[in-house]
Amino acid sequence: MDKNKLRMLNEINSAIIQFRGNYSAWCKAHGIGYNEMLVMYSIREKGYCTQKQICDQYLLPRQTINHVINALRAQGILREQASLAPGREKAFVLTERGESYMGPFLASMNAMESRAVLADVPGKAGGIEGSDGAIRPGSAKGHERNEGNRRWTRRNATVLKNWETAFAAGPAGDAGAADSGAV
Repeated sequence: MDKNKLRMLNEINSAIIQFRGNYSAWCKAHGIGYNEMLVMYSIREKGYCTQKQICDQYLLPRQTINHVINALRAQGILREQASLAPGREKAFVLTERGESYMGPFLASMNAMESRAVLADVPGKAGGIEGSDGAIRPGSAKGHERNEGNRRWTRRNATVLKNWETAFAAGPAGDAGAADSGAV
């Protein structure tokens, strides 16, 4: 593998680890578990979640997510919704209590993600290139590819800095851990 590709892969891996670290710190500040946040994320994305969906998407053991889902069900935050279940899977949705519990967390997370992505980067929205929102690491031709990789690396560093700042500071009005309404 050529040096530029290897460097870019290393930088992507580092960025993923840093993003996960930021989400982990956000969870700690809000008094919820990281895996609980992943369940919230899945529900935010589709309106429901299944254990298989979460395990497949985040490469987590079934037992781990089963434990999280059972705990959220015991707290009255999730309930089974058979009509949404694909095949033999069980689908889960938020209860009324779950919506009031997770609502502030999701609003806080949405605000910080929006703030991070929309941070000022000259000519770009958070370093994201293209109308489809895909981050593109430069052109695929000769010298342009190397220059594109350098631009992508600088943009990547800026995006990470924006995310770290947004997650550390939180947006104005973020309830934070003290006001999270944790059950």
